[in-house]
Amino acid sequence: MSRLTDTPAGAVLNLRIVPRASKNAIQGEHGDALKIRLCAPPVEGAANTALIEFLSDFFSLPRARIQLLSGQTSRNKRVLLSGVSALAIQSKIQAGTHEGKRNS
Repeated sequence: MSRLTDTPAGAVLNLRIVPRASKNAIQGEHGDALKIRLCAPPVEGAANTALIEFLSDFFSLPRARIQLLSGQTSRNKRVLLSGVSALAIQSKIQAGTHEGKRNS
């Protein structure tokens, strides 16, 4: 399974979450998932909320267009980015991770 899949509803992204990180960032790939570091702890949905906010900012999407499909209590998650193609998401991921490397 690919980390990014096109569906009629939008792009589905497989994620591996690392909670309690020093900063929110996309770290790279983890198997067939995109690895994301979040400052929030994995308690009472705080990491899920932080994930939605991070993805909303990163992809310039309203939070209402980001839906957690599976993994509510797991580090492995699947999210739907409604109304966006997998190609558009892949382009933003590549641009964002290259930009982060230049700023490091």
